Amino acid sequence: MNTLDITAIPALSDNYVWLVRHGRHALLIDPGEAEPVLDYLRAHHLSPTQIWVTHQHGDHIGGIAELQRHYPDCRVFGADNIALANEIVQDGSPMDWQGFRAEAWHTAGHTAEHLCYLLHDGRRSHFFCGDTLFSAGCGRIFPHSRAEWLFQSFQRIQTLADDTLLYPAHEYTAANLHFAQYIEPDNPDIAAAAEKAACTPTLPVSLAHEKRINPFLRAHLPQVRQRAEALCGRALTSDEAVFVALRELKNTFA
Repeated sequence: MNTLDITAIPALSDNYVWLVRHGRHALLIDPGEAEPVLDYLRAHHLSPTQIWVTHQHGDHIGGIAELQRHYPDCRVFGADNIALANEIVQDGSPMDWQGFRAEAWHTAGHTAEHLCYLLHDGRRSHFFCGDTLFSAGCGRIFPHSRAEWLFQSFQRIQTLADDTLLYPAHEYTAANLHFAQYIEPDNPDIAAAAEKAACTPTLPVSLAHEKRINPFLRAHLPQVRQRAEALCGRALTSDEAVFVALRELKNTFA
């Protein structure tokens, strides 16, 4: 059976460029910086054939132009606000890389146009989630977007199989776990994850793991709602309201 090798290439201060390898071909997700990616491609004698972009922020697109200069045949996939994209995709767009099936998901919240990418290798699924979901956390809300949209994106992510591997674009796990412990101080899974978070990369993680430790995937639980109500000083009458309150609390958490 064909297999995929997926590697996290550290870039900038805390970004990961995800590189998917099959034979001598490479797929890149969110290359915010070119130099470390070029170094890896040369060291492993790989040629990138596709770049997938989750959103327009500079730390996710900053390396594309230089990569295109070195590999002009590499196709760039993204939403219609990605200037360097030559393949425009939207929610539900079917995609293919080296015979592996994939699709784009629109996951508004961090930005209004944010995309994620679901790649299937025949055994399990791989979900490249950019800045929508982080281990133990979620992306902050930029202007022209809304926390309610991010809640809906999280609801959709929860429909994936529990063994789906999640590939966020940043190494924020340790800091996010501090907040998760603040919300659920008696959660043993969060405590265990916090002990391991010093060893990086902490990613990828399974959806099953995130359901145990990520407060933004646990907004439906009574203990999370009660803690959020106590901290924000108001009644929260829906799971969405709990999620939005958690995002507000995270904004000011030191």
